[in-house]
Amino acid sequence: MNEHGTLATAEHDDPTLVLLKVEEAARRLRIGRTTCYALIRSGELESVPVGRLRRVPADAPAAYVARLRAAKHAA
Repeated sequence: MNEHGTLATAEHDDPTLVLLKVEEAARRLRIGRTTCYALIRSGELESVPVGRLRRVPADAPAAYVARLRAAKHAA
């Protein structure tokens, strides 16, 4: 239960989600929201516009980590 007395949901861990909020992507990467927006701005983390919103494809955080690992092994 959360502080409001309701059951907390693990929405950000839902494997059926196709698009994540930036905050959810940041939680998956264990980084802050500002850092996540910086990665999006730099093009390192894929995102898509949905109307006036910005969403991150659910597979984009894992792809970002895979690129980091590949770059480390290539160096």
